[in-house]
Amino acid sequence: MTQKNVLVAQSGGPTVAINASLAGVIAATCESNNYNLCYGALNGVTGILDSRYLNLTELIGNDSANIEKLKTTPAMYLGSCRHKLPKYEDDSEVYEKIFDQFDKLDIGAFFYIGGNDSMDTVLKLSDYAKKINSNIKIIGVPKTIDNDLCVTDHTPGFGSAAKYIAASILEISHDTYIYKVKSVTIVEIMGRDAGWLTASSALARNEYSEAPHLIYLPEVAFDTEQFIEDVREKLKTTDNVIVAVSEGIRDKDGEYISAGESATDKFGHKQLSGAGKALEFLVKEKINVKVRSVEVNVLQRCASHLASKTDLDESFEQGKKAVSFAEEGVTASMVILKRISNKPYTVDYDYAVIKNIANEAKSIPREWINSKGNDIKQELYDYLFPLIQGEVNVAYSNGLPTYMNVSHLHKRSEN
Repeated sequence: MTQKNVLVAQSGGPTVAINASLAGVIAATCESNNYNLCYGALNGVTGILDSRYLNLTELIGNDSANIEKLKTTPAMYLGSCRHKLPKYEDDSEVYEKIFDQFDKLDIGAFFYIGGNDSMDTVLKLSDYAKKINSNIKIIGVPKTIDNDLCVTDHTPGFGSAAKYIAASILEISHDTYIYKVKSVTIVEIMGRDAGWLTASSALARNEYSEAPHLIYLPEVAFDTEQFIEDVREKLKTTDNVIVAVSEGIRDKDGEYISAGESATDKFGHKQLSGAGKALEFLVKEKINVKVRSVEVNVLQRCASHLASKTDLDESFEQGKKAVSFAEEGVTASMVILKRISNKPYTVDYDYAVIKNIANEAKSIPREWINSKGNDIKQELYDYLFPLIQGEVNVAYSNGLPTYMNVSHLHKRSEN
């Protein structure tokens, strides 16, 4: 039987680990007896619609040096998009075009690496494939620093972002402690609906520093009066209070605590602005101390110099597992992790049907947050701790990290 080819694409926001999953797909395809070439679509599903591809078997292959360099390169080697497919019942033309491209490239399996919105694309393509009786296997490979994909224990990219957040909080505490003045530092951390990243700030705590002294997550209704009381109480025992707060904190009525809101994006998500700044203004008004806010926005998404080895190793393996699952006939599914133990930390790799994952979001269990809603419990710390372990050997040249050449993403042809 003639070997089929595979197609892989990436979408959504960047992470440190998403290229490690891509490397896993490429490596497993090169080792496969069932698949021949591995193509990569540029800029997600839009690359399929526009017929823009790379032959990854030729460009990278199973060369160990290329694979290792790709694993430690941040963001998306293939580029990304935030393209929402219509329902095929409303517009089948776009699906006909995508599956026509699959046929032209002789594709036997399609792998989409991404987060919640990307899994929506996997679900819709899977449903259409079933409708037309296509034999193409369609599998999602998870990624998102938000760690909010359901069913899987945690997502590739989260561990490295968590490591960056914890390290940054520790460094902010060193910066803050040098002044013998009463101060409040509010650190706003990404997380619209789930507070996993903000919770990871607790990993910064050590034998000489309790920072962050307060942690506020979207999973618990935020009370501004209680917040001021919490800060006042902490200032009684420490000169420098450091607060970690999620960008998506809301009051009891579900209204965001922010300095302002703009329009929603095409997936219906609120575009938030300034929870940290709003709380800075509040502290200035209510408490007579030095106060500043710091917004940790996109920096943790591509900080390969602080990558978690655990994260990259698991991401690479999930890319490989996607290929092996497709070889077994799995489709309409996403690769998942099942945690077996915290000590020693062990996981199993499996898959789950995509309909139970797409368009859902995993929040932090309320029982992992303290009763006052201003800190995390030991159970959450124990969940987070293994995910940031291990350091990655990033190659350097002229004092800076060396990554894969991505000029194909930003240099346009004159033709």
